[in-house]
Amino acid sequence: MTARGWFLFSLMGVVWGIPYLLIKVAVDAPLSPSMVVFTRCALGAALLLPFAIRQGGLPAAVRTHWRPMLAFACIEIIGPWWTLTDAERHLSSSTAGLLIAGVPIVGVALARFFGDTERLGLRRMTGLVLGLAGVAVLTVPHLTGGDARSLAEVLVTVVGYATAPLIAARHLKDVPTLQLIAPCLALAALVYAPAAVLTRPSVMPSTSVLAALAALGAVCTAVAFVAFLELIKEVGPTRATVFTYVNPAVAVAAGAIFLDEPLTAGIVAAFTLILAGSVLATASGPAPGTRPVTWSTRQTSRADGRVKSLRGLPEERPGSTGQGDG
Repeated sequence: MTARGWFLFSLMGVVWGIPYLLIKVAVDAPLSPSMVVFTRCALGAALLLPFAIRQGGLPAAVRTHWRPMLAFACIEIIGPWWTLTDAERHLSSSTAGLLIAGVPIVGVALARFFGDTERLGLRRMTGLVLGLAGVAVLTVPHLTGGDARSLAEVLVTVVGYATAPLIAARHLKDVPTLQLIAPCLALAALVYAPAAVLTRPSVMPSTSVLAALAALGAVCTAVAFVAFLELIKEVGPTRATVFTYVNPAVAVAAGAIFLDEPLTAGIVAAFTLILAGSVLATASGPAPGTRPVTWSTRQTSRADGRVKSLRGLPEERPGSTGQGDG
């Protein structure tokens, strides 16, 4: 994976590792799930729409790709965000975050079922298994409480989070990131606006709740979605979801650093498994039918940042640096 891919992967591991805590703060206020989702989507759309409009071509992108965009909005945002938020009324934020870490495994299964051609070698499968083992080490001690409905709601969220990247990679890869996510967030806000109005709080929420909602909309929605869609374009839909293995580790680290929660041997072992699994699962192997080539400054191209032999290909264009995308 390129340096840009690792940066986006690391960013997603953090910014989508904290929403569970922020959602828990909001629903314990208590705010309704519809109110939380509406506020999150409305703020994210308000931040991104001006940039999408300024970029140009937004109406044309929506007209051309409205069907897969609608599917993406429903499967990634409108459905899963409500079920996750409602589940956290009964589950702890850490339990919800730990359960969401099953997304990569579901994503691999769905990709195989739908005939995805992205290669999964032994190394990446080993990484997925190691990551799941690390999540299990973190999860088992925390899987207490909650009810069957809440666990089912998290499962619905997991399936949605695993399916939506496949839609984006297959049908929306040519749509600029802002022109995809801004209208999807705006649609979700419109869907939840009536319920949000009917369930609005009678008094102004506390400063901590307002701060949690602001962080959800600005950081965990606007910034995170831009990074997420760029990550899908960079590494593919299956590897892109592996950052959900890192999310529980972020939650545990935050607890140890800021809340003086114990850092046990089991947690250290889980960290090791998760990090090792993430490295292996996100590694890109050679494309089918290709052989490794010896590194040479005369054998590089800018095709997807990969090293390719240029034997038989036209010479580099004037002004080309001859370097990969790094």
